[in-house]
Amino acid sequence: MVNDYEKNIYADSIEIGVNTYIAPSATIRGLNGNAKSVKIGDNTYIGESVQIIVDEVSIGDYCKIHHHVNFHGYKPLTIGHNAWIGQGTIIDSIGGVTIGNNCGIGAYSQLWSHIKYGDPLLGCNYKSEKPLIVGNDVWLVGHCIISPVTVGDRAMALVGSVITKDMEEDRIYGGSPARDLTDKVPSQFSDIPIKQKRNIISKLDIPAGVKIIESWKDVDTSSSISYFNIVDRTYTKKLTPSEITFMKTLQSELIKFVPYANT
Repeated sequence: MVNDYEKNIYADSIEIGVNTYIAPSATIRGLNGNAKSVKIGDNTYIGESVQIIVDEVSIGDYCKIHHHVNFHGYKPLTIGHNAWIGQGTIIDSIGGVTIGNNCGIGAYSQLWSHIKYGDPLLGCNYKSEKPLIVGNDVWLVGHCIISPVTVGDRAMALVGSVITKDMEEDRIYGGSPARDLTDKVPSQFSDIPIKQKRNIISKLDIPAGVKIIESWKDVDTSSSISYFNIVDRTYTKKLTPSEITFMKTLQSELIKFVPYANT
C-alpha cells in the first residue's frame, strides 16, 4: 500500500519506509516552506487531511495517524514505533515533542509544548516554550489536554483528563486538573508470568519464517528468520512478507513489538 508521496511532501530530505501509505489529501511540510527533514518508517498509515507542518519530523514503523490530525511547530517532533493517534488530535511542537514507542493518543486530544498570546505591552506573564516528553507504552485515552510535561513510561490519562503536571510511570491520572487515581483504580498493566505470555502468543497463527523466543542468547540475528522475543517485546526486523503479516496479526490483538537494537 504505497502512493506517490512526492505530491504532498515538501522537504529538503525525505525518507519513507516500505508499505507506508500517505493519503492524497494529507500535507507534510515545514512551518514556512520546506521541512528540513521528514522520516517515516515502514508500514505506517497517515490518513485523510492530516497536516504535518513541522520543520523536522520522525515517525516510526507501524504507526496509525487518523484523519484530520494536526502536527505543527518549528522544533523537532519525534514519534516512536506503533503509535496510534486518533482523529482530530493536535500535537504542537513549538517547544519540541518526543513520544516513545507503543503510545496511544485518543481522538481529539491536544498535546501542547508552548503557551503564548497575551500582549507584552500589557505585561503578559504567560509566554513559554518547553519540551513535551512522553515515554513508552503511554495511553491518553481520549479528549485529553496535555501541557508541556514529562509523562513516564506506562502512565495513563483517563478520558477528558487535563494534565498540568508531570505524570509518573505506572500511574493512572484523571480529572480536570488531573490527579493521581492509582490508589482507586487499577494501573494500566500488571506483571504476568512467562507462562501466560506463551499462552497468549500460542493462540495466534505464527507463519513460517517467524520464531518465538524468550532470550537473545545464542540467537543468530543475521539469519533470514524473524525472531520475536516475548519477554522484552523486540524482534529482528527483516521486512519479509511473513514478518509483516505476523506484525499485523499482533497489532490486531493490541500486541506491540519494536525492532531489536542489535539488528
